[in-house]
Amino acid sequence: MHPYSSQTEHVNLHDQIFLPLFSEKQIRDRTSEIGLALHRQYGGKTPVFISILSGAFVFAADLIRHFPDACEVNFVKLSSYRGEQSTGEVQTIMGLTHDLTGRHLIVVEDIVDTGRTLHYFLGQLQQQNPASICAVSLLRKPDAAQFDVPIDHVGFEISDRFVVGYGLDYDGLGRNLPGVFVKAGV
Repeated sequence: MHPYSSQTEHVNLHDQIFLPLFSEKQIRDRTSEIGLALHRQYGGKTPVFISILSGAFVFAADLIRHFPDACEVNFVKLSSYRGEQSTGEVQTIMGLTHDLTGRHLIVVEDIVDTGRTLHYFLGQLQQQNPASICAVSLLRKPDAAQFDVPIDHVGFEISDRFVVGYGLDYDGLGRNLPGVFVKAGV
């Protein structure tokens, strides 16, 4: 068993304690449902999955394995967080290098809270004249939303609390947790 399994009562990362929120099985089941829904929507169209790094890489890998048809995979690295706080600015650290004109795009995000990052990135993608854009996020915090962004498929809606695991980190730690954990307290 993973030392930080979904059965773990709590996880210590740096100076914080995190408690289980979603188990590995809950995430796997929901990811499978979303992958099959995407297949019904985009099967036979060879969509391009675009994973927003670094947090979405685990979710994107599992999601793509649940898409039983031809697809392509690309990655972008956008950043707007430092520690637990948003910096308020989105930076493109690693951009797309492929022509996306006329392609069906599936943008994979780990978490949408304010919506700033996705709002910024979807605007960039629209300028490339794709056939369609579908946004998918493992987690969404509706109470934190500041930007109205369309999210076609959401794994789980959560309250406005800080979470780690399954690709999400706290100052570099916790991405390898198989479940999602929420910061204790507050």
